[in-house]
Amino acid sequence: MWRFAQVVVQGTGLHSLTAAIVVTLAFAALARALRGVSVSGALAGAVICFLLYAGAGPGAFLALVAVFAITWAATKLGYRRKQDLGTAERRDGRAASQVLANLSVAAACAVLFALSHSKAVFLLAMAAALCEATADTVSSELGQALSPRARLITTWQEVPAGTDGGISLPGTLAGVVSAVLVAAACAAAELFTRTWTTLALVILSAAVGMIADSFLGAWLERRGILNNDLVNFLSTLIAAGIALLLGR
Repeated sequence: MWRFAQVVVQGTGLHSLTAAIVVTLAFAALARALRGVSVSGALAGAVICFLLYAGAGPGAFLALVAVFAITWAATKLGYRRKQDLGTAERRDGRAASQVLANLSVAAACAVLFALSHSKAVFLLAMAAALCEATADTVSSELGQALSPRARLITTWQEVPAGTDGGISLPGTLAGVVSAVLVAAACAAAELFTRTWTTLALVILSAAVGMIADSFLGAWLERRGILNNDLVNFLSTLIAAGIALLLGR
């Protein structure tokens, strides 16, 4: 971490480091005020926000804002229905473990980008991880809000909405659309070269990660081998890994 701080200061200056701290504190306070995260979630989110901003610049922060706005809206939509299903997010917001599970891979990619002297492929991986985290959350939240039933991805058996490994057409489509929106935000923030090929690479990586999340949920989470946080972490890691391989 000390090496990372040195790289940030040398590369962007003390002023940018100060800006990262100020933006981080403001974002964490806003996320908590909107009940998007719990107190522990706000603290974890502050760390993630700082690493993204300090490592990859203000564009990464703008991408994070897009992720938060989209997932917050998806969580609130149909909340009463999700309460009836017993799958609604806590009113206090997401805890630190959930925040870290969804965003730590993206933050790690931002750190690697800074430490590697700006190898752009790490920004592709970061964008893919952010897109996957958004797609996974939105597909789950809107799938439960819009469809009472789902299909288990491994057997295609019909299961109640909210079942681990269950997918639905509305949820899947919503997840893909949300990945496109975050990828577009990353492109607008100039985190990667704005070409159709690069945009497609990021979205494809996120979509594969989202599907992998469902498979992991059906195979391992339903059996109690992995919990939801580990499944989410692995799916963002898969998305980032695919983007790294294809981006090279």
